Amino acid sequence: MNRLFPLLLLLILFSCKNSDNPDVSGITVNAKIERFDQAFFALDSNHIREGLLQLNQEFPYFLNDFTVNILGAGPLSDTSLNSFFVCRKFLTSYLPVKDSIGMKFKNMGNVEEGLKKGFQHIRYYFPSYKLPPKVVAFIGPFDAPGVALTRFTLAIGLQLYAGRNFSFYHSSEGQELFPLYISRRFEPEYIVPNSMKALSEDIFPDKSQGKPLVDQMIEKGKYWWLLDKILPETADSLKTGFTQNQLDWCKKNEGQIWNFFLQTDLYTVDPGLIKNYIGDAPYTQGMPNASPGNIGQWVGWQIVRKYSSLHPEMTPAALMNEPERKIFDEVKYKPR
Repeated sequence: MNRLFPLLLLLILFSCKNSDNPDVSGITVNAKIERFDQAFFALDSNHIREGLLQLNQEFPYFLNDFTVNILGAGPLSDTSLNSFFVCRKFLTSYLPVKDSIGMKFKNMGNVEEGLKKGFQHIRYYFPSYKLPPKVVAFIGPFDAPGVALTRFTLAIGLQLYAGRNFSFYHSSEGQELFPLYISRRFEPEYIVPNSMKALSEDIFPDKSQGKPLVDQMIEKGKYWWLLDKILPETADSLKTGFTQNQLDWCKKNEGQIWNFFLQTDLYTVDPGLIKNYIGDAPYTQGMPNASPGNIGQWVGWQIVRKYSSLHPEMTPAALMNEPERKIFDEVKYKPR
């Protein structure tokens, strides 16, 4: 019996689930990507009305969202002449874009696999949350979103994942829309993290607006902590949008970063001051150019990670609903 005990203990330890990366392989989800982009651009522009009405039979759960919310036309119907005109104009003008992007996304199997793992973790942690029944890929105008949640779909806008060197992003028009520090993230590997961010904010709507700076830092940090749970194998650079050099700089200078915040007003509600520390920017004003923008969310992330380590029994749902000030007061964040 005594000789068997170590083996039994080893088997028990081996079978235990890692709470940061639970076994979700048995959870059934639908992550198949429906290629609306290919079907739309296969339409005959000379018979756009007939083609769109047929397309509506194939994508009844998305076509009207596309024409109304993405193209800015009216809903599709037999008499919606404006929708037909707008769709035809978009199809003909963006066909070269589709041809270029289509080469990069001939196969989206890797994206499907990433979405599947993310969906499985969401269902594991939030079983009552209703995942989108469908996932669709579309190509929209460049000012259309890269990820959108509609009533029936998780919709992925491939026009914002063409690769950082895509010619439009470097054009004058593209630079007005997307400075280089933003467009460098327009790579296919960001599709899954961005999709999980959208779902996270659907599960837990952002209520940080109008709150003091420190509360916003922690609430924003919760979302990156939740991505740690949903995408445990994904690089921090993809979850945060920081470069690896920026992440290394933050880690190396964590104490100095916090001292910087201590010299500001952590409890300010001034939107003009808060935007210096939360939200996209090439770097943080008042810090070296090696610093990333959105450094307030990074600090909030570290505080939430510390709080989570103090409460390993707490579920993600419970932690996401914890008051930000309670987290801040208990952690007593003092990095070196």
